[in-house]
Amino acid sequence: MSTMQATTVSCPHCGRTNRVPVAAEGRPKCGHCKQPLPWMVDAGDDDFTEVAERAGLPVVVDLWATWCGPCRMVSPALEKVATDLAGRIKLVRVDVDKNPGLSRRFEVQAVPTLLILDRGETVARQAGAAPAPALRQWVEQSITARKGRSG
Repeated sequence: MSTMQATTVSCPHCGRTNRVPVAAEGRPKCGHCKQPLPWMVDAGDDDFTEVAERAGLPVVVDLWATWCGPCRMVSPALEKVATDLAGRIKLVRVDVDKNPGLSRRFEVQAVPTLLILDRGETVARQAGAAPAPALRQWVEQSITARKGRSG
């Protein structure tokens, strides 16, 4: 098991800085105002299972590359979606050049490729960049449709 890392995030409600674990049970909440925090982390071949597949809420996976212009455009849009949907999704970013195992596993042919995982199972997939409102609609439709099927 990897050592638990944490990332810091500012609460969109009160502005306080919080440490958010890369992988944990439940959903992160602000230590000050108790509102849900956006959960945005990086993962790779070594810790993807722990970080993304074992999450208790839907995970939006951003498969990207440093040299990819559209990836740089979609990244802030995804961060906005993760902030807007704090407590409902987890955003996990994967650099495909540094993580060839995940690239092969998810058959990435173009970047950015976005996936939505529900307990490790891919429930939605989209390639290419899109603006934040379109991404949010895609994420919300995907997680809502999934809930309807699972009961």
